Amino acid sequence: MMRIVDLSSTVDANQWEIDPVEHQVLSPAEGGRHMAEGMRRDYGIEFDPAELPDGELLSLDTLKLTTHTGTHVDAPSHYGSKARYGVPRHIDRMPLDWFLRPGLKLDLTDAPTGVIGAGRLRRALDEAGRDPRPLDIVLLHTGADQRAGTPAYFSEFAGLDAQATHLLLDFGVKVIGTDAFSLDAPFGHMLTEYRRTGDGGVLWPAHFVGREREYCQIERLSNLGALPGPTGFLVSCFPVKIAGAGAGWTRAAALIDDEDG
Repeated sequence: MMRIVDLSSTVDANQWEIDPVEHQVLSPAEGGRHMAEGMRRDYGIEFDPAELPDGELLSLDTLKLTTHTGTHVDAPSHYGSKARYGVPRHIDRMPLDWFLRPGLKLDLTDAPTGVIGAGRLRRALDEAGRDPRPLDIVLLHTGADQRAGTPAYFSEFAGLDAQATHLLLDFGVKVIGTDAFSLDAPFGHMLTEYRRTGDGGVLWPAHFVGREREYCQIERLSNLGALPGPTGFLVSCFPVKIAGAGAGWTRAAALIDDEDG
């Protein structure tokens, strides 16, 4: 038996977002009138929606949101226009076999707001019982999704520094996921450290590693605590194919071979 665990956050126009979501809904009756108007305008076909059962056709949803709203995959082109390895690829050009792979969940729920360094990540790998294998999808369980839908979700979480990101990529990992808003530390934390130290390397280090080495991030995952353990599941996170985009939404899920099911 295959059990599916939903790892995606909900896109909800009623939740607080830095970039608010706009969601317009046409009812089935409004959808019928919309279709009739479009057929008349574009094809010269006359049709009275009153002839439909109850005067209804189909509902229609229109949304305005960024590709970084909800659970999404960042493409290399999101990290910059140039990279050491060549021209960064957009999300529609990424190989699909990166996005259906064994998962490795790392427990970082004790990490405070700020930066997760390579040492702390190394300890999480040891606790998980094994290192990532090439093309494994590594999921960082920080618990930040518990604050989703509130302003705190965007300011209270932990993200990787450059050394920790390189550590995972050195194992052949191509996709790193987090249940936090970003794979980097919060904006305020990074800017405070930059003003204190003058070190530009503290600014978006995990993202900017993507200018050196090609990889993708999954941000804004959810429900990682429902996974059975650090291993024993596949991650499915195919990004929506948006031409020329730096990211694409995904309905991320874990596929678990549940022998007791």
